[in-house]
Amino acid sequence: MNHFTRWAALGALTAGLGSAHAALAIGANAPDFSADAALGGKPYRFALAETLKKGPVVLYFYPKAFTSGCTVEAHQFAEATPKFAALGATVVGMSNDDIETLKKFSVEACRNQFAVAADPGAKIIKQYDAGLAIVPNMADRISYVISPQGKVLLAYSSMDPNGHVNAALKAVEQWKATAKP
Repeated sequence: MNHFTRWAALGALTAGLGSAHAALAIGANAPDFSADAALGGKPYRFALAETLKKGPVVLYFYPKAFTSGCTVEAHQFAEATPKFAALGATVVGMSNDDIETLKKFSVEACRNQFAVAADPGAKIIKQYDAGLAIVPNMADRISYVISPQGKVLLAYSSMDPNGHVNAALKAVEQWKATAKP
């Protein structure tokens, strides 16, 4: 089975599973982390605590760079990144891909709009209980919105890439409407 066939088979297997339940509840403390990331093909170190000082963070987990659903989702987040930025939010994607793959993905699929972070050991995926049930070291498709205080404002889980951006955008808009300046 070649690389593409293996991922197509995994996609077919997981497509019928429905959404998993994100374990981090609304109001829970989001685990702090830092990870190698890429934005516009350039590597850097992403630090959640530092980024939260600027505003909320939309942290979305996805299974594998350059697969069909993950590319669709990345395009949708890329198109919405200016809206998130206007609300003071930062978008970052996370998978267990290596940084070399993500440097390319950040340009091609993310269209230089937002960072993608590497979690090749799945440590962060496990901290956020974002692993796929059938392949725990691979991320499920889960989107979190984290407040500047480090609290989970949204946990949206669905293998369908559609819906993640709208759910996250609504959560950030609600945060912005109630945030104290």
